[in-house]
Amino acid sequence: MAGQQDRTPRRAPATGPDRRSGGKDRAERAVRVSPSRIVAYEVLEAVRDDEAYANLLLPNRITRSKLNEADAALATELTYGTLRWQGFYDAVIALAADRPTDRIDAPVLDILRIGAHQLLATRVPTHAAVNESVVLAKRLAPGASGFVNGVLRTISRSTAEEWRGWVEDETRGGADAKLAAVSSHPEWIVRALRSALAHEDRADELDALLAADNAAPRVNLAVLPGLGDATPANLGEPNRYSPVGVTAGQPLALVAAHEGRVRVQDEGSQLAALALARARPVEPGEHWLDLCSGPGGKTAVLAAEALAADAVLSANELVPARADLVRRAISSVPLDVHVHVGDGREVEASDLGAPEGFDRILLDAPCTGLGALRRRPEARWRKTPGDVGELTALQGELFDAAVRMLAPGGLLAYVTCSPHLAETQGTLSAGMERWGDRLERVDTRAVVQGVAREPLDLAGDAETVQLWPHRHGTDAMFIALVRRAG
Repeated sequence: MAGQQDRTPRRAPATGPDRRSGGKDRAERAVRVSPSRIVAYEVLEAVRDDEAYANLLLPNRITRSKLNEADAALATELTYGTLRWQGFYDAVIALAADRPTDRIDAPVLDILRIGAHQLLATRVPTHAAVNESVVLAKRLAPGASGFVNGVLRTISRSTAEEWRGWVEDETRGGADAKLAAVSSHPEWIVRALRSALAHEDRADELDALLAADNAAPRVNLAVLPGLGDATPANLGEPNRYSPVGVTAGQPLALVAAHEGRVRVQDEGSQLAALALARARPVEPGEHWLDLCSGPGGKTAVLAAEALAADAVLSANELVPARADLVRRAISSVPLDVHVHVGDGREVEASDLGAPEGFDRILLDAPCTGLGALRRRPEARWRKTPGDVGELTALQGELFDAAVRMLAPGGLLAYVTCSPHLAETQGTLSAGMERWGDRLERVDTRAVVQGVAREPLDLAGDAETVQLWPHRHGTDAMFIALVRRAG
């Protein structure tokens, strides 16, 4: 890159002894690093080494470290912001360090990523971002502290916009590769998202979608209906679309105060569960099933709806630990829900207390999770195109198992938190073809519009609904209702 030599400082190697170490260095290592940065680093380390999920680990680390509100907010921003922009920051670091990131030790690279995020995307003062990163390096990788100082000072001398221009210029490949680099998405995901939008004749919304993936979403709550006096209207600002959703100040305090009757849940997930529960009037005694129920958020909404309608609900989950999460999620609903542990592809309706089949089944199928990249940003760096083929095969097998357990006239809601066409239209179309005239499509758009508090801007065919972060403020949830003939 032209002029790169002018921006690249001379520095010590990333590994090996620091020849300047001594009494002064030991004193500097004793300087206290802010607890927010320590928590952010620990979560990034666990995501890297143990494939941990940041959304599950971070709250525990914040609580364990007893962070105050301001420190917790900074730890959250550093963790999620760094994970979302990791691809872009790696490109910046490679230019500033004049070496590929695979030649930088993993702990040092995480420190640099956190520092880069502070310098390029927050209002943290430059001296604080650099100095605390150096102190953190002295604690975790003493030989690399000079390297960290040099790289971050190089990054600090240019704006985020300037770095975007240089990263785009230096990225090899076509337009998709360059867009992937500056938007911090893998190239295959950029292509998949463009295809999904093009299916709705809205490919021109790709930039807005990528930007939404990189924006911190609001914490959204579901107020389980019929379980107390709490309603969205008296807790905060009701969701635009979900009739049971709300956003409010201090959401976690509200969750704690209402003992499970108020839950953290994306608005799109609420609409998916409500679409099945409210697709048509409920006959008392109907049997419902949540086939892949862990961790239980949609199960809880279905349980509240089943309680109000005098329906019977069962749940199935493959992983015992996640089945425990389901039991915990529905514990506030006074409904006897049978939670079965087993492979959804092999379970029989009789195993779940419905020998004549289920009247409604929710299949929230395992997927790539590309619809929730703003909430689970590490997923974009873990998934590969090869995962799509394995997951669509699994989705098809689960789809067939669900149809087999439907009673005549029963409804199936096929749901994924992904807009990838192979996981949405592909899985659905293949399933419909396998079952032929034994299945019929339902006008899912009409159902969801009937559930929603106000009309949604929906595109594509009327028999499915694709929600979007940039258009609806929800995760990119796909919902399709089908009915078994008879």
